[in-house]
Amino acid sequence: MFFASDNSGPVPPQVLEAMTRANAGHVAGYGADDLTLSVTRRLRDLFEAPEAAVYLVPTGTAANVLSLACLCPPYATVFCSPTAHIHEDECNAPEFFTGGAKLTLVGDSDRMTPETLRAAIEGEETRGVHGPKRGPVSITQLTERGNVYSMDELRALTSVAKEYGLPVHLDGARFANAAVRLGVTPAEMSWKAGVDICVFGGTKNGLMGVEAVLIFDTAARSSSEAVALQQKAAEFEYRRKRGALLFSKHRYLAAQMDAYLTDTLWHDLASRANARCDQLVQGLKGAGLRIVNDTHANMVFFEMSRGAHRAVMAQGADYHLWDSEDGPDESLAVARLVCDWSLSPEQVAQFLDLVRAAA
Repeated sequence: MFFASDNSGPVPPQVLEAMTRANAGHVAGYGADDLTLSVTRRLRDLFEAPEAAVYLVPTGTAANVLSLACLCPPYATVFCSPTAHIHEDECNAPEFFTGGAKLTLVGDSDRMTPETLRAAIEGEETRGVHGPKRGPVSITQLTERGNVYSMDELRALTSVAKEYGLPVHLDGARFANAAVRLGVTPAEMSWKAGVDICVFGGTKNGLMGVEAVLIFDTAARSSSEAVALQQKAAEFEYRRKRGALLFSKHRYLAAQMDAYLTDTLWHDLASRANARCDQLVQGLKGAGLRIVNDTHANMVFFEMSRGAHRAVMAQGADYHLWDSEDGPDESLAVARLVCDWSLSPEQVAQFLDLVRAAA
């Protein structure tokens, strides 16, 4: 009954087997091996983006901050929600890797709206050299509070960004879970929706540790924009090396991603996690408990008395309270449950039995 994080689950056997296959002989390092080149082609095919620049990095923080550094000069600002991972959980890495760019928080929710984004953009670049220039818009899909942007909501945000000539970064640590929930393709949820740089997350969806970054171009772009893409790609490569994030034995990153792309494993793993979350939501609602997040993929926030939380946790359930653990038993507290690919229906049912008994 482990619902603390989708970072903590095991690695699927297909991934371990792929790494074992890669662990033979001597091959070129730093991404010049045949497996990495093959994975690059496969990711371009998956995203329907034959001209995309594709890079593998070991962590989600690396993927986000290297991407933003390529989009944001040190005198500009990144627009993001107050709960974005780049704001709450990355120890000022975006500011560090961009050389000092600031973050401008948009609205007071985990989901930005066109109205709050427009207001935040209009509030910057108003003081000349005394204030920051407008920079990229960073969207988290799905959000750190478990909500999924609909395709209409996503397109509305990128449209506002484009009105001001601003690039869009998609933090896709749980990209697969969101795509499965929406029933859309990776292309539809990225460049076709107006995203310029996308993180295709793997670690939270079962991989040992690898994320893909895709910098997009399309045939409709002008030649000058194609040159700009090449410059961004080259910049990413230099920043990845300078940031000590270029693996010499790169084939072990590529092997994980290769397994992830084979037989749509990425989609299967996310579907399993989402299905267990659906089971949780139905059971919690059936127990009369309030679900806090409006939409869900593999993450649900719910409210229950602290006494009930304590009783359930004492029986072995592992998850986090989002409110303070202190307080009387009868007081209500919000908790977060995150499902990973390895959770079984039986484990979820066991947890729900404990909740019903305690609530």
